[in-house]
Amino acid sequence: MLFSKTKTDFLEYLEIEQNRSQKTIQNYDHYLTRLMDFAGDIEVSEIDAELVRKWRLWLNRLGTNTSDELGKNTQNYHLIALRSFLKFCAKRDIPALATDKIELARARRKQVTFLNNEELERLFNVPKIDTVQGLRDRAILELLFSSGLRVSELVNLNRDDINLKRKEFMVRGKGQKDRPIFISDSAGWWVQQYLDKRQDNSNPLFIRYSGTKNNVSLSGNFSRLTARSVQRLVARHALMAGITKHVSPHTMRHSFATDLLMNGADLRSVQAMLGHSNISTTQIYTHVTDPHLKAIHQKFHSKKEEI
Repeated sequence: MLFSKTKTDFLEYLEIEQNRSQKTIQNYDHYLTRLMDFAGDIEVSEIDAELVRKWRLWLNRLGTNTSDELGKNTQNYHLIALRSFLKFCAKRDIPALATDKIELARARRKQVTFLNNEELERLFNVPKIDTVQGLRDRAILELLFSSGLRVSELVNLNRDDINLKRKEFMVRGKGQKDRPIFISDSAGWWVQQYLDKRQDNSNPLFIRYSGTKNNVSLSGNFSRLTARSVQRLVARHALMAGITKHVSPHTMRHSFATDLLMNGADLRSVQAMLGHSNISTTQIYTHVTDPHLKAIHQKFHSKKEEI
């Protein structure tokens, strides 16, 4: 069976039977199309270990706008998509390469970037809260740090999704999995201040304002804020706060997790609050937050002044 036809069946399977998000389906389509770019529209049975090896070499040398090579993590996303595709083929009795023949590349663990309390305070104080846009931005910054929301989850929130009295609500994240979200009194207060300032009945929790006026137009000249817009506003406010680190909405999520662990939260609870399906993903924070290791260092490491 031709790869292109089987790929279409696979993507439909992801949508209908696996209930995967459109973003996931688009990514899998993109990764598998790259295999077609390399090998052509071959028979599925022609995908063997040697072809995969040559494809991996091709991916490794595939440059991007920012790098001469495709990152190891990105290469692994391609391989994960291919393994999922081959697993689908096996279920449908389509002769295909065994998934255990494909091993992921060993990727370098990324350095976790997070903001300390002083940096967070400077960041929160940047938005001009005498405007509705400023209140919106302050509410976004507070909510990102307080909740650990992904930016995609944040921008998809509607007014009636969030319970400001109980300061908790449910969100559907990656893999269509629901998880509880809890927010601080401060974040709840700023979200309420923003909503009180709004003069519209639009359902999205955070909206984009068109034109140069500070007030919302009652003519409907507003729309849901996009993830890209949130990324830009977070980076802009961080720059204005004099923070030299690269700051994104995900930095706020890192800061949320790091703050919890530094204050004694257990790893399993943080995993649940972040919505990680695998605890190994959460463990990236432990090397910067382990209070036990810090205590051991302070107790047993030689101090020059004592020598």
